[in-house]
Amino acid sequence: MVYTIFKLCLSAAIVYAVSEVAKRSTLWGALLASLPTMSLLAIGWLYYETGDVERIARLSTGIFWLVLPTLGFFLLFPLLLRRSVSFGWSLGLALAATAVGYGLIVFLQRKGMP
Repeated sequence: MVYTIFKLCLSAAIVYAVSEVAKRSTLWGALLASLPTMSLLAIGWLYYETGDVERIARLSTGIFWLVLPTLGFFLLFPLLLRRSVSFGWSLGLALAATAVGYGLIVFLQRKGMP
């Protein structure tokens, strides 16, 4: 139970740190947010808990492929905002496009993509 609480607190602390740093500098906030911190933590915890390197390799490969639709979000969202689309609509449309991208990647993976 202590381990679970530690994982939750560390994850929350990272999100908090990114949001606080971004208030002062969007560049440094973006740098912190772009680091694969959560992925590295998940990989580390999975190794600690299971020691299963094949599972970790599959997780790492999955993260790689699913980052691609996420990158689309970060292109579309600011583009919509700069075109005077409201925040809510911009967020919703960018999230919907990301979800479609996730669906496409999952479909392609089931068809044999690595």
